[in-house]
Amino acid sequence: MTESNPRRLLGAFIRAHREHLPAPAKTMGRRRTPGWRREELADAAGVSVTWLTWLEQGRNVTASVAALTRLAEALQLKPAERASLFDLAGKRDPAGAVESQTELLPELLNLPSLFRGPAYLIDRSWTARAWNNEAARLFTGWLDAASTERNLLKFVFLNPDAQRLIVDWPERARRLVAEFRADYSRRPQDSEMQALIDELLAKSPAFSHYWREQSVLNREGGERCFHHPLQGELIYLQTTLIVALQPDCKLVCLAPLKGEITMR
Repeated sequence: MTESNPRRLLGAFIRAHREHLPAPAKTMGRRRTPGWRREELADAAGVSVTWLTWLEQGRNVTASVAALTRLAEALQLKPAERASLFDLAGKRDPAGAVESQTELLPELLNLPSLFRGPAYLIDRSWTARAWNNEAARLFTGWLDAASTERNLLKFVFLNPDAQRLIVDWPERARRLVAEFRADYSRRPQDSEMQALIDELLAKSPAFSHYWREQSVLNREGGERCFHHPLQGELIYLQTTLIVALQPDCKLVCLAPLKGEITMR
């Protein structure tokens, strides 16, 4: 049976990566065991040999964020490997909260154009980074050419057009805040997200009220209804996809269920 105990999985992970490290430069002659010895890794990571031994054995020891950070550096882990180390230990990697997302790959920015219905790509602060023509026609006041504000939350809470466009605006707005809180909880020290929250708290009583509720939801799909000023009643089935190359990005796709359907 496949091992499922997180402590044992963590121990096996550390041991395997220790044994795959190239022998230290100061090592003389041939070695009977591959990689680094526990003593060498413990010294490089600034931890005790006993603690490291128990950790590799899957025993009930606590691994602090600081110790995991030093282990990750000593083991020369790549970003995905480092993320696994912290996940297995049940800790949050402090380095993961400061990654920049200013530049998105062209293939990511091209994704919305591949869909027939409205589709848009939002970043970690829920600012639209790319969208197709159908999305621009649907979201007047946000993604149309006349708009200059591309942040979804600012559109929903600060632009009167949003309340006229979105059917059942209070409930949809409440859910958006709860969904955004889930993202914010992963990056509580992100300065861009903090600035966005501070601005909305100062300018929108509705946002302030929903934010104080402390509700948290995953971003879910489902039926979305709109009262478009030109197209009338529109109903879509929304699906939100997480982009593997940029996990902080979300691709939101709307499949028409009722109303105008634009042919390519």
